[in-house]
Amino acid sequence: MKLLSTIILFLVSYTCVYAQYNDTVNYYTGLVANGTINKTATSRAYVLTNIVKFGMRKKNFAFNANNSWLYGQQQRKLTNNDFNSLIDFSVYRNKSRFYYWGLGNYTTNFSLKINNQYQIGSGAAYNILDKKNAYLNVSNGILYEYSSLKVTDSTNDIYNTYRNSFRLSLRLTFHEFLSLNATGFYQQSFNAADDYILKSTTGMNIKLVKWLSLTTTFTYNRVNRTNRENLLFNYGLSVDKYF
Repeated sequence: MKLLSTIILFLVSYTCVYAQYNDTVNYYTGLVANGTINKTATSRAYVLTNIVKFGMRKKNFAFNANNSWLYGQQQRKLTNNDFNSLIDFSVYRNKSRFYYWGLGNYTTNFSLKINNQYQIGSGAAYNILDKKNAYLNVSNGILYEYSSLKVTDSTNDIYNTYRNSFRLSLRLTFHEFLSLNATGFYQQSFNAADDYILKSTTGMNIKLVKWLSLTTTFTYNRVNRTNRENLLFNYGLSVDKYF
C-alpha cells in the first residue's frame, strides 16, 4: 500500500477539469484558494481550502489531476484536516459520445474518520449532452478500495472491498463569464448494503478576467460505514491558465 500511495501522490482527483480546450490548447493548470475565518472576543473558527489542478487533452485522450487540502479549527480544536489526491484519464472513440475512463484516488479525512483510503478502478461514460454551453454526463464503473477507518479513539477498521461507482455530472455556461457545475457520486459496496459513500459538489464560477474567477462551492460527503458526514460551503478565487 505504501507503493500505491507513492504512485498516486506522485501523479496527483477525480474532479473533472472542464477546461476550454480547442485545436491549439492542450493543457490546463488551475489554483483555487478559499476559506472562512470568524474571530470574536469569545470564539475563533476558520476553514481554509487549497486546490491545485492540472489537465491535458489530446484528440482521443484526456488526463486530469487534482490535489486538495481542507484545514479547519473551532475553539482551537481541530475540525478538518482532509487531503485528497486523485488522477483520472479518459479514452475516446473518435467523435463518439461514449468513452472509457480510469482513476486512482487517495484520501485521508479527519472529519469523516478516514485514516487512509485508496481507490483504483475503471468504467465507461456517456455524454448525454455535450455542447459549448451545456454538458450532461453519466458514468458507471467498478472500484477496488482499501481503507483504514477510525471507528473509536482506539480502534481502527481496516478492510478492502469492491464498489460500484455511479456518477452524474452537469455543467451550464452563460455568456462565457458565469458557469454552474454539479457532480454527484454514489459508491455502493458489493459486500454490504449499508456500506456506501455519497459525494456531492455544486459550484458557481464568475469570471472576473480571462484568468481569474470568483468561485463558490457547496460540498456534501457521507461515509455510511463510519456514520459520519460533513457539509461545506466555500468561497474564494481561482486562477486558470490554458496553453
